[in-house]
Amino acid sequence: MAFNSRPQRESNQMVFGIRAIMEAITSGKEIEALYIQRGAGGGLSHELKALLTEYNITAQQVPVEKLNRLTAKNHQGAVAFISPITYQKIENIIPDVFEKGEVPLVLVLDSITDVRNMGAIARTAECAGVHAIVIPAKGSAQINPDAIKTSAGALYKIPVCRHDNFMQTVRFLQESGLQLVCCTEKTKEDIYAPDYTAPTAIIMGSEEDGIRNEIIRIADHLAKIPMFGEIESLNVSVSTGVILYEAIRQRAPQSLKGGAS
Repeated sequence: MAFNSRPQRESNQMVFGIRAIMEAITSGKEIEALYIQRGAGGGLSHELKALLTEYNITAQQVPVEKLNRLTAKNHQGAVAFISPITYQKIENIIPDVFEKGEVPLVLVLDSITDVRNMGAIARTAECAGVHAIVIPAKGSAQINPDAIKTSAGALYKIPVCRHDNFMQTVRFLQESGLQLVCCTEKTKEDIYAPDYTAPTAIIMGSEEDGIRNEIIRIADHLAKIPMFGEIESLNVSVSTGVILYEAIRQRAPQSLKGGAS
């Protein structure tokens, strides 16, 4: 994999104070989370909110007590965390994969909110040679030190693409020639039916809500993992490993012939 040039940072860096946060944003830092005091006003607060609109950054309005718990210093009603990784754009990755003569294999995570699941999934994806992980900007687990640790450093190696318009990004994958394979129990077809030797985006949903209906409706394949015990489902990180390695099993003959990985 060639997309591992991002700088490594040990943990999310806290930034507090409105001017410091504005400087972090304008200097190109990746904002993982931003908390603004509910009801805060004033000139600087308005400047920050205008900057958030310009850079399309979402902030959470919280009580001042939450900010005080995050830091005892003068936060001026705003606390941010800078991501330990640099997010990439899937629009830049897919053409490069095709140009190299490889068959894209992308993992799309719809609202996976548990950081340890995120880390475990990233570790498996990196081991399986997945070209990129795509996540929504809202409603996804933070890439924080716990996620990094659980991934055994894989989150530093595999491109993570965080997009505001998640559905538009999914449609881009499909329009780029990738089949959408949704891993869901809402089907009779199992995960062994699709042909993963074709360009593929495998989509996993949260254990609570599954994959959103908008994606289900446009999917090329719905595929479920056969279950034979009394427990009705697997942990999402385990499920991801199962379906990814079915894709790798099908692609293995191509790899042995010098084809796609």
